[in-house]
Order: sequence, then structure tokens, then C-alpha cells
Amino acid sequence: MSVKPEDFFKNIISHCKEYGFIFQSSEIYDGLSAVYDYGQNGAELKKNIREYWWKAMVQMHENIVGIDAAIFMHPTTWKASGHVDAFNDPLIDNKDSKKRYRADVLIEEHVAKIEDKIEKEVEKAKKRFENFDEGMFRSTNARVLEYQNKITEINSRFKTALNDGNLAEVKQIIIDCEIVCPISGSRNWTDVRQFNLMFATQLGSVSEESNTIYLRPETAQGIFVNYLNVQKTGRMKIPFGIAQTGKAFRNEIVARQFIFRMREFEQMEMQFFVKPGTEMHWYEYWKTARLKWHNSFGLGNENYKFHDHIKLAHYANAACDIEFKFPFGFKELEGIHSRTDFDLKQHEQFSGKKLQYFDNEENKSYVPYVVETSVGLDRLFLATLSAAYKEEALENGETRVVLNLPPALAPIKAAVFPLVKKDGLPELAEEIINELKYDYIVTYDEKDTVGKRYRRQDAIGTPYCITVDHQSLTDKMVTIRHRDTMQQDRIAIAEVKEFLNERVSLTSLLKKN
Repeated sequence: MSVKPEDFFKNIISHCKEYGFIFQSSEIYDGLSAVYDYGQNGAELKKNIREYWWKAMVQMHENIVGIDAAIFMHPTTWKASGHVDAFNDPLIDNKDSKKRYRADVLIEEHVAKIEDKIEKEVEKAKKRFENFDEGMFRSTNARVLEYQNKITEINSRFKTALNDGNLAEVKQIIIDCEIVCPISGSRNWTDVRQFNLMFATQLGSVSEESNTIYLRPETAQGIFVNYLNVQKTGRMKIPFGIAQTGKAFRNEIVARQFIFRMREFEQMEMQFFVKPGTEMHWYEYWKTARLKWHNSFGLGNENYKFHDHIKLAHYANAACDIEFKFPFGFKELEGIHSRTDFDLKQHEQFSGKKLQYFDNEENKSYVPYVVETSVGLDRLFLATLSAAYKEEALENGETRVVLNLPPALAPIKAAVFPLVKKDGLPELAEEIINELKYDYIVTYDEKDTVGKRYRRQDAIGTPYCITVDHQSLTDKMVTIRHRDTMQQDRIAIAEVKEFLNERVSLTSLLKKN
């Protein structure tokens, strides 16, 4: 079914609440902006995605281990990392709507609109010319050339302004591009200014005697300060990685697009420590490896693309994002960065402790370089849900809403139904439940017709429904209905567990990597 992108996204948000995936935090008190709670089905889906990442990153690599660092860290950590002085977003207000925006996002979205125009021109040409050469068209068509030159000019000015810290030039780009406020439609902008994103709090029982500490804005620093502990106790040899998942906090002034940008979110990060001079090899390796991992979800390879950073962070010598095509366009899903030796050297300087690695082959010590992979779990949740959500028109004129989630990630792996609530069918259904629940999340449902029960399970992404009927009492077989195809198969009750093992375990996804 064809639905406008903005309406499609609204449908997803509504679906998340109706079926227990995501709720507004503190909703009974009118909610808390940009903070969300995961409901019963959302918590399971999120846990499954996290577990898949952990197994793929730690369990499947002998040279990567995992840790769980504390959220609170010594305040000097954030001075050393540069967050106290440089963790800022360039903000701009529209004087008419009183709405605040990130200046860099306004410019990036403007460039994205120009890129969309190029795609439309290419599509028009494909329809006009039977023997169409896209490369030739892109290089010769006047309109496309004009659009491409605009993008080049904007990106060049923007990169120079960011590198120079020239906020006045950033505003001038917004003015020259005639970027308007999405709410008021006006170009009445304030000056651009920087805003630090860290949450500060007090450590201690008496605030006057407390030290100011911060809720961590990223999980990476917990890995860096534990680098030597892990390396020595694990007898790790370079190259090796340290992985971690956990909450991070950023005081996002411009928080929007549901769970895409939140003030409390979860990251899944891995810092890979390498010999200096080999970092670009490993940077390219992890770019390829991480995209392959994302493709294993089966959400559509065409929905991913790499985006090189216009401005490199102060610690990086190479950086790119894996972007995903969300309902609101291509946006960052995972960052891959070559962080050089910046972090460890900074912590050496501020702590006075050596954070070096002795290389037996080289017979010398050095500070390792680091290649980082960092994916937002909440964004990956949204990407998975967005790609899985379907509104299908059926032959009988009805519409079914279905989540085509990867079976291994689905909140509930199977639902077991008795055809009727009598004649011993509920008891047999419960026996099947009791056999399966040690390995998988399964559910029992006896309310309404079987058709309505199918629809409920489709809406939460349950890949298989198992129906117990009167014949099951004698032939010890059940009907298994497939979510995606709605096909039904008859199999022996004794084979149900093995049937699920082959289709809904994380092993089935891990083998795709």
C-alpha cells in the first residue's frame, strides 16, 4: 500500500504504543520530552538486537572481549577526552516560531533535498531514453551539473566554517541557501552559538561539598580508561578489541524523530586497538565487516550507504557513517572512526599513567591506535521496525498490519493456540508451551477466532503460530502458520522444537556474517 512517508512514520509511532513496543516516558504526567520507555515487546526486541550484536562482536571474535564500565566516571576523564571544552552542537533559533534547530542539521537536510532532485532528474531521464547511460547523463545534463555544483560549494563552505569555528559563516550559509524554518516558513534567524551537551550532577551527600561529575555522553571512554586493565589481565595481543553496550546521556536541545534522537539512549561500541600505521587497513576492514553485519538483518541492501564526514572530529584521521534509509530519509545508523592514539595519549597526560603496549615482535613500546565502531541501539531498533512494518492489502479486501522482523529478533518466537477452549486442546497447547519456554519466548492465546489471533501475532512480528486442533489429540501433529507467507504446514509435535531451532535462533543470523 502506498502511504506518504510522514504518514507512514506516524503509523509506526502509533503501532509502537498500541502493541507494547514503546511508550512516552512518564506519560501519565504528560510525558518527558525526548525520553521513552520500552514496553513488553519493545524490551524483548531491543534485548535480542543487543544480544545479536554482542554475539557477533565478542563471541565470534577470539581477539575481542567485552566489559561493562560504570556510567559515573572521574570528572577529569571528560576533560582529557575533550568533552568539557568541545562537546558542543551549533544551535540557531527562528525568531518567529521560537523553535530551536541544529544549524549543521539544517544545512545537511538542505543538501539532502538537492540530492533528491538529482535522483528525480535521473529517473526522468530513464523514462525518456531507452538506452540510458546514467554516468553520461550525470556528467552532461545541465540541471544535474548545477545541482552537483551547489552541493560541492555548500559542503566546501560548511567544512571550512566548521574547521575554523566560524559560526557567523555557518549562519551565512543558511541565509545564502534560503533555508526556512519548517514551522514558520520564515528566514528570521538568530546568530549560531555553541551549546554543551553533557548533563552535570553532584557526587556526595552534601551538595556544597560535592564534586561536579557528568552522566557519560558516550561509552567509549569507559573502554579507554580500562584499556590497560583488560590488556594485562586478558593477556591480549594487538590487534584486539574491547566491546561495551550501555546507556549514554546527551542534553539534546533539538530532540526529534521519535527514538532517533533522545536524551537517554543506548550505544553498542567496540574499540579496536592496532599497531600505528595499520589503522587505515583496519578502518577499511571494519567498514566492510559492519555493513555486512547490518545486511544480515535482511532489511534491504539498498537501504544502506556510506557517508564520509565533512568535518573530522578532533581525534580522527578518517571517519564515516553507515546511513540507513529511515522513513524521514537517510540518516546515521553507525559511525566508524579511526581515532588515532588521541584518547590513550590524552589519558596518559591527564592521569600521569603509562597506557602503552609492549610489542614483543617489534621489541618496543607504543601507544596503540584505535579504530572505533559505534552503533546506536535505539536507532537500530527504529531501523529494524521501520523496515519490517507493512500494511498489506489482502484478497478479501481487508488490510493486515505485519512486522516482517527477522525471526531470530522477534519478541515472541511462537504463539500456541487451541482451536477451541475445550476438549483437552488448551491442556495440550500448554504442554507444548512448557516444552518450548526453556529456550524461547512463546505465548498462549485462546481468545477470539484463530484468524483474529493470527492478526494480533502478525502485528507484533511473531514468525510462527502453532494451532492445536482435535486431530492433534490423536495424530500428535499441529498446524504451523508462517507469518510472512501465511502458508500452513502440518508437523509432528515432537518436531516443533527442532523446527524453531533451525529458524529463530541467533545462530541462523550469525552464520550470515
